[in-house]
Amino acid sequence: MNLLRRIGLAMFAPVLAVVVALVISSAVMAALQVNPVQVFAVMFDFGDTPSQQVTALVVILNRAVPLFLAGLAVAIAFRMGLFNIGVEGQYRLATILAAAVGAAVALPGPLHVLLIVVVAMLVAAIWAGIVGVLKVTRGVSEVISSIMMNVIALGIASYLLTGPLRGSPEGALIVSTAEIPESGWMPSLNGVFGLLGLANPPRQLFGFLVVAVVVGVAIAVLLNRTRFGFDLRAAGLSPSAASASGVDSSAMVVKTMLLSGAVAGLIGMPDLLGSTHAYSTDFTTGLGFLGIAVALLGRNKPVGIALAALLFAFLDRSLVPLQIQDFPASVVTIFQGTIVLAVVVANEIARRVARRSAERGSAAPAAVAGDGGTGPGQAASGAGSPGGAGDGGEGTGAGVSRTTGGGQRTDERQETGS
Repeated sequence: MNLLRRIGLAMFAPVLAVVVALVISSAVMAALQVNPVQVFAVMFDFGDTPSQQVTALVVILNRAVPLFLAGLAVAIAFRMGLFNIGVEGQYRLATILAAAVGAAVALPGPLHVLLIVVVAMLVAAIWAGIVGVLKVTRGVSEVISSIMMNVIALGIASYLLTGPLRGSPEGALIVSTAEIPESGWMPSLNGVFGLLGLANPPRQLFGFLVVAVVVGVAIAVLLNRTRFGFDLRAAGLSPSAASASGVDSSAMVVKTMLLSGAVAGLIGMPDLLGSTHAYSTDFTTGLGFLGIAVALLGRNKPVGIALAALLFAFLDRSLVPLQIQDFPASVVTIFQGTIVLAVVVANEIARRVARRSAERGSAAPAAVAGDGGTGPGQAASGAGSPGGAGDGGEGTGAGVSRTTGGGQRTDERQETGS
């Protein structure tokens, strides 16, 4: 029952947020004289043929992978009580530098991919670590510093793309870095569809999906099953109490930001290694900010973040069908924004419900303990204690079991009376 209650409380806020978002979005669409039923029908239309349906699934999964990593990066900081709003700048700066390094070297396939990933993680971790150092040494709010670091990172990325790291010819409509050699590409997972007997879609399913799953499991274990995770959560709940128990709260701030940044560096890898193979002016942007909404909706838990990432990926995929059917694409934006607002309110409601449930649970044993009546296991006056006289005299008895020589057991009771 306790497990079901915990699951219910964990699901309450996200489900409530989605329901509220559906109601508000439907009301807004009705006010704009748009039929909500038709809009949702278009959004859930995955096509008529098996190939179209599988392709729609691939599009959703490919979009969900970077969103999941973005939500995970934000959630790591949230668990420490930090707000890493600089994920956007961290992953974009990391991606352009990783793309440049990947294009400049030639290594065997696995090593080439590994080098690109490690460079991206290091760059983003260092960039996020600066925010942590500023917080513990100068007391600078991580919100302010990470916003400023975002601006600086995007400025540096723009300069590098149009200057030293430019790989596209002059006059090209899309400016990009040099293309990564094929040895630095990550294979797709399209072979899985053949094994499952499904149609092979024209789109490539990102192989980085496997890496994202591994990272999610590793982060879940790290935060919930290790001493580091306990220290991180303890320092986030009460830095003073954590310090009293021997946890260096300042060091935990820096370590948390480094870990959050390292995961943020992976956000651009699915597209870079599986699709574009270069960083360009039309590279996917805004994932860092969407990651905040994904983390909030997923309640900072990897499983919840994965489900939230799938929901946001589904909404993003719906943009094209809505535009084809002449429905306003702003419907998706309204829905996403409403979810963010609703989840904040729903989380507060869930917190209060959980607190009241815990208070009722602790009040029940107290009521039983405070009952003055005779309860189970209490001997009534005059009934005699075990081994004592039945007339209410005070006595204690100790039963002694003894085996006679003939093998028969006899019980002797020794009594002492006052």
